[in-house]
Amino acid sequence: MPHSAKFRSTSALSRLLLAAVLGSAFLGGCVAPAPVAVSDMKERPAERALLAGIRAYEDAQYPDAEKQLGESLKIGLAAPKDRAAAHKYLAFIYCTSRREAQCEQAFRNARKEDPAFALDRAEVGHPLWGPVYRRVLGN
Repeated sequence: MPHSAKFRSTSALSRLLLAAVLGSAFLGGCVAPAPVAVSDMKERPAERALLAGIRAYEDAQYPDAEKQLGESLKIGLAAPKDRAAAHKYLAFIYCTSRREAQCEQAFRNARKEDPAFALDRAEVGHPLWGPVYRRVLGN
C-alpha cells in the first residue's frame, strides 16, 4: 500500500497521536514542519509501541494491543498524556475481557499519570468500561 493511502486509512485519533509524537506536519500540509523528524522515531521506541498498540486496538487485535501498550509503558513514555492514553486503552481491553480489577487499576493509573485525564462523553457511555470509570474516578 502506498504511504499516502496507508496514512489516509488511519483514524483521526491515530493522526492526532502521530501529530503529537511526530509534530504537527501530520495534521495537514499548511502547518509548520514537524519538530521531530520521522528518522528520529527509532530513538523513541516507547512512542512507537504506543502508536502500534493503539493501531492494534483499532484493528481489534487486542492481544497485540495489550502487549504493545504494556511495552510502551515498560520502555518509558516521555509524556504524561501518552502514559495516560496507554493506561486508558489497557483499561478498555481489560474491561472488555472481564478483568475488572485490572480495568479499575488502569483507570487509576491514567489519572495518576495525568490529573486532567478524562474519558469523552461517548467513552463514558460505553456499557462495559463506562460504569467502571465512573465508579473508580467519580465522573
